[in-house]
Amino acid sequence: MSKLWQARFFTTVNQLRDLPDTQAPEIAFAGRSNAGKSTAINILTNQKGLAFASKTPGRTQHINYFSIGGAQVGQHRKDVTIVEEIEAFLVDLPGYGYAEVSGSAKLHWQRLLGDYVQRREQLAALVLIMDSRRPFTELDVQMLEWFAPTGKPIHCILTKADKLNRNESTNVLRQARMMLESYVDEDGEGFPFTVQLFSALKRVGIDEANAKIIDLLGLTDVPFDPDAVLVDPVDSVDPDGANA
Repeated sequence: MSKLWQARFFTTVNQLRDLPDTQAPEIAFAGRSNAGKSTAINILTNQKGLAFASKTPGRTQHINYFSIGGAQVGQHRKDVTIVEEIEAFLVDLPGYGYAEVSGSAKLHWQRLLGDYVQRREQLAALVLIMDSRRPFTELDVQMLEWFAPTGKPIHCILTKADKLNRNESTNVLRQARMMLESYVDEDGEGFPFTVQLFSALKRVGIDEANAKIIDLLGLTDVPFDPDAVLVDPVDSVDPDGANA
């Protein structure tokens, strides 16, 4: 099992003023509405419905907080979460990129995302979820460029890697690394950006992603339990019906 399996819903906010008044480190998950973000979160936390995937892509426009620590494992939801004992938060940002969202809602959405990733002091790192078959869309790049000036780490997870053959996987990963290495600061130094392949369906990259997130949050992971029951990714689908 993993420390991330302790994740449980904490709160949802639609305005920056409503963000939790806590000091625990946060790691945010961002990505297009059909990139497999909800599936990735659910597989990493080993919970079928922790992150909600709306049947209407782009409909979920709130920031959702999931706490780590302060209670028993996530599945045991009847005990009260002790806020002072929370060790970290996983933060599910609104998916972006659908034209169906109204203009005013989209503007609010963009401001909420931009202000959160640029100004939230508790935010330790960003996990950028992208479909491995079409990474670095215009909106993905916008998110990168919003966050890069903070100097904080970004870990890119390229989902649905099971849909690529070996050569395609190698090329996608190489090109992604080149893309990330092209970002430098005023002194010509690279940013702390990393990238990996991921497939919930084939359970590829889960351990790597888990270890990276645990490290970025400064947590100590729990010992592996060989008898732990793993969530079936088929039960954790995203709005377009495709797994991560």
